[in-house]
Amino acid sequence: MAMDAPVMSEDMLSIAMERTGQWVFSQEIPTDVIIQVGEANFSLHKFMLVAKSNYIRKIVAESEDADLTRIDLSDIPGGPEVFEKAAKFCYGVNFEITVHNVGALRCAAEYLEMTDQYCGSNLAGRTDDFLSQVALTSLSGAIVVLKSCEDLLPFAEDLKIVQRCVEVVSVKACNEACFPSRSPTNWWADELTILDVAFFGRVMKAMRQRGAKSLTIASSIITYTERALRDLVRDHSASGIKSSTMDPLEDSSGVRAYQRDLLESIVSLLPNEKAAFPINFLCCLLRSGIFLKASATCKNELEKRISVILEHVTVGDLLVLSFTYDGERLFELDSVRRIVAGFVENEKSMAVFNGSGGDFREPCSTGLQRVAKTVDAYLGEIASYTELSISKFNGIANIIPKGARKVDDDLYRAIDIYLKAHPSLDEIEREKVCSVMDPLKLSHEARLHASQNKRLPVQIVLHALYFDQLKLRSGVVDDRSSPASAVTTRSQLQADASLIKENEELRSELLRMKMYISDMKKGVGGGGTTSTNHRHQQKWSGSGRRPTFFSSVSRTLGKLIPFRQGSKDTSNMEDAVDITKPRRRRFSVS
Repeated sequence: MAMDAPVMSEDMLSIAMERTGQWVFSQEIPTDVIIQVGEANFSLHKFMLVAKSNYIRKIVAESEDADLTRIDLSDIPGGPEVFEKAAKFCYGVNFEITVHNVGALRCAAEYLEMTDQYCGSNLAGRTDDFLSQVALTSLSGAIVVLKSCEDLLPFAEDLKIVQRCVEVVSVKACNEACFPSRSPTNWWADELTILDVAFFGRVMKAMRQRGAKSLTIASSIITYTERALRDLVRDHSASGIKSSTMDPLEDSSGVRAYQRDLLESIVSLLPNEKAAFPINFLCCLLRSGIFLKASATCKNELEKRISVILEHVTVGDLLVLSFTYDGERLFELDSVRRIVAGFVENEKSMAVFNGSGGDFREPCSTGLQRVAKTVDAYLGEIASYTELSISKFNGIANIIPKGARKVDDDLYRAIDIYLKAHPSLDEIEREKVCSVMDPLKLSHEARLHASQNKRLPVQIVLHALYFDQLKLRSGVVDDRSSPASAVTTRSQLQADASLIKENEELRSELLRMKMYISDMKKGVGGGGTTSTNHRHQQKWSGSGRRPTFFSSVSRTLGKLIPFRQGSKDTSNMEDAVDITKPRRRRFSVS
């Protein structure tokens, strides 16, 4: 009974206050003070407020105006709505305390000094009891209270409400992650998405300190990001580029600035384990960072994380990085180049560590071969865009070590698409595009296609034809050749190509001389023609240096085994070339 006495007294006091308030209203006692909270005015009675609020009592007591009629409380936490409930408490009028308003009521009680030290069973004590006994007993309740504290700083922080909420949420979230109490099992991560990123980050930090797994943290961050940046990170399935229902370019710069800050905050929360996140999610984050013009630190962190797990990348993931949200224009491709270069550097470091020297002379790792194939396919997808320059195309293709490609068929396909999409390229530019490819590493089908491809430079076509002829002469059936034979063939091809080029120049010069002589014959009479002809014959048939050069080149070309029965002229090459039965043509400059 002794323990129940204080409770009875509190109940009796509440009933007394309620009756007092009712009596005040029933007697229609005129109000004597106006409380201003923002744009709202409350006409109240001083003695009812002073009975519960020590802050208002001190204002009235210390006022120089004996008849104080107006008090400004515009900076009270929670604003007019919360003050109205505090005033009702002073008058003994019942109202409902919920998880949505308990934080604001507790802060307002502190602001108004409505504590139990000033008056028993005051608003501060009532709200503390509700927090402990109701609000913070469940995960959902604690999250709602934490959310309400976003507008109550610094009062909520000083009163330790935020800290209490973070502790409760982290403990209960860890328990749910390990032992789900309902389905779906990640319901707690969905609940956390209502929080501001600063409070969300504090929860993640507290969960890590309590031993939560990196995958658990990563799952909650992915869920939070998809909700917070739904307009930007909405489709990381790599199923397509044009998945947008709105154009982000239409939004205001203020929204973009907010999203940029939000993205940078989310990236700063990523756990140290690089492989904790799927690569498609990281690619979407990086695309958002490029679009929002995030800081270099933010983008570099994402690029490093992607490069670490690049062996799991798909063509769709790289395309997500490369295109704008409407899928019509290319982003700058520097990020893709840096990501691939970072992966190759990591592979080189591993090769050095394993004792192979890092020069990729030994067979490359499976991951590097997989990345090489993906990059070649990616180049084929972006090659058709006219704004793609040769330097950027070659820049990405050259990052992959030569030894990482068993065959260059995918790279040849990308080159062919690029040449088809850029028909205005001259011979030198086309040779520059083709320089990233090794014609000796094409399959038989690809070489056959290349030999009939009029878009390719002449030198590449000759390489393809000549290599097949060498293999036919040597009786090689298998497409794969040893590195030593490939080097020998390549050096032989280079020597032959130089002779072919010199032969072309001599042929052109001879044709020009024939045309010049023919024109002179048409323009001059019989005698003049004979004498002129005689002088030119003396010039070309004498012991001068030119005939000796012609004869020496002819003798040199005559010694070339591969071209005794074939022709180097590809300008009139037929569409169907029978490599097994080469035509017999003279190979001379006449």
